[in-house]
Amino acid sequence: MAAARVLLLSGRPESVSFAQSVCGLLGAGPGLGPWPTYCGLKRGQLVLSDRPFQGASARLPLQRPPFCPFSALDQQPRAPGAELPTNRGVDLAVAVVLQSSDQTVLLTRRTRTLNVSPNLWVPPGGHVEPDEELLDGGLRELWEESGLQLPQGQFFWVPLGLWEARIQPNPREVNALMWLGPDVAAAVAATEDGTETPRHLPQDLPPSVLAVELEENGGARPLVLPTSTLLRTTPATADSKERVSTGTKFALRLWLQHLGR
Repeated sequence: MAAARVLLLSGRPESVSFAQSVCGLLGAGPGLGPWPTYCGLKRGQLVLSDRPFQGASARLPLQRPPFCPFSALDQQPRAPGAELPTNRGVDLAVAVVLQSSDQTVLLTRRTRTLNVSPNLWVPPGGHVEPDEELLDGGLRELWEESGLQLPQGQFFWVPLGLWEARIQPNPREVNALMWLGPDVAAAVAATEDGTETPRHLPQDLPPSVLAVELEENGGARPLVLPTSTLLRTTPATADSKERVSTGTKFALRLWLQHLGR
């Protein structure tokens, strides 16, 4: 899409191209980060800078997954005539780490029939519409995916971090829900993709967690999910096994830090 959704501030706001890495433009090296980034939230746009600027509302950690295609776009060989589009901007999405009063967070599982990222456990979220505030987009996606509608004045929110990845959110394709507690979330967040999946559970973790699986007829049924499924890691070549996404692990780490865990 050609609209300027993500802007980089270097003297004046400039739209980030689809063919560029946001992390790279902000001076990030070859590592995984995170890199502290100044962030300004505007209607339908996200303004980023590596230094303070007027209107910056927060300084947030910016990170990308170890196998994100954008981290090495310039080094990837391309066939003649297969250049990446230069008139397309970086799109904007939002993920909602919804914490309940008992300090659990909501995760949803993408259906196994999706072509992109099937079976991944992720927070509710998806595409932010043009001229839509990030919070409004997050609340809309939360309602569309889970049916939860948060009344104004009965919740508060804080931005936790920024995640760069090549994704194609599909907010209407969720087939399970889960409220994840801090102890299991900490174990999940500690796993690193690209490494071997732990063969044995830590002794202080339950063998399974309870989720809700949604049925095609609109009903729901309890789902007992092995905790080992949530601890499953993925190699650099992603497969379609059920697991927690890399970006979700990053979000869980930020949430746990916010709790002081």
